[in-house]
Amino acid sequence: MPDYTQIQIGDSAEIRHTITASDIEKFVALTGDDNKMHVDENFAGRTSFKKPVVHGMLGASFISTVIGTKLPGDGALWFSQSLEFLLPVRIGDEITVRAEVLRKIDAEQIIELQTDIINQHKQKVTTGKAKVKVIAQEKPSVVEETTVRKKVALIIGATGGIGQATCRMLAKQGFDVAVHYFSNEKRAFDLVASVKNEGRAAHAFKADIFKPEDIQHLAEDVTRKLGTVTVLVNAATVKIPAIKWASVAWDDITQQWDINVRASFYLCKGIIPLMEKQKYGKIILLTTMYTESTPPAELMGYVTAKYALNGFAKALAVEMAPKNITVNLVSPGMTDTELVADVPEKVKLLNAMKAPMKRLAQSEDVAGAIAYLASDAADYITGETIRVNGGQTML
Repeated sequence: MPDYTQIQIGDSAEIRHTITASDIEKFVALTGDDNKMHVDENFAGRTSFKKPVVHGMLGASFISTVIGTKLPGDGALWFSQSLEFLLPVRIGDEITVRAEVLRKIDAEQIIELQTDIINQHKQKVTTGKAKVKVIAQEKPSVVEETTVRKKVALIIGATGGIGQATCRMLAKQGFDVAVHYFSNEKRAFDLVASVKNEGRAAHAFKADIFKPEDIQHLAEDVTRKLGTVTVLVNAATVKIPAIKWASVAWDDITQQWDINVRASFYLCKGIIPLMEKQKYGKIILLTTMYTESTPPAELMGYVTAKYALNGFAKALAVEMAPKNITVNLVSPGMTDTELVADVPEKVKLLNAMKAPMKRLAQSEDVAGAIAYLASDAADYITGETIRVNGGQTML
């Protein structure tokens, strides 16, 4: 709950959102406002606007999100709002919705906010002022002397094969699960339902992990809805094309570098401060067995990035150990997921035959190793790599 006394004039908060056709469809379904200016391209094309304009109140509704989740947050009673719509908003526009404290009315615990919506061109499209009463929560008369740490896992790339298996396995181990996704919304919400069927809390969170500000918002939203993250798993990945040296471009290297190293760096920067406050946390990253033996040809970008990730994880493990935060790696062999769907069956069969166990890894095999590192049984393990490759490398 917000503490009115800690809110200062000049405090601000913001969120970003990209307007989609789905947003308009949902708004029309909810409100019944199917004005052709908003939903009919032919109609809008015959007006001075030339194409559909997003409902002004659709964008303005995100002011409620800022007030209700960030400034002041839970318990906010938003009772007054003025609005002026300055410019049209279109499908595809990225809006930044910002609130800033202008003044405080101490006797009634009310704050007045400047509320602005700005598009990706830094143009102010909507402006106004809001008044919000900060509702205080009654404090319990008896405080328990000891509390059990809540287990909350944030799974990045949760809609992939390994990510899905990890969410389900951690739910069975008693974790509440934050399901991260970027584009596959339906799968994310199906996964949330699956976790809830295990009797655990779960929410889906959309975020661009290449944007530090998105990760900051992600951390805040997860904390508000589920509690402080105790386990961070980065299972995000991209396609791994085989490219001969003669055709390799620097962009091929950076694409793999970004998803493995840059994203992990931003995620750790955003989540570790929360772990430091509770003096506990686990970070689990996915590497590859190709960094532990002769790598296959034509995977330079992938192998280079994974070597760098290994170094990143071990260096971070050293610094985080005194803070009771562990950092470990899981190193799968070829795993039977959508990522290898386009790999020829012959290649997959040959990989399976190289393993003493004569099969490819399954998502559940990898998730099992992740779940072990996430458990209390692995509290004294850090800087390590668990290999899940059916015996292809034994060190």
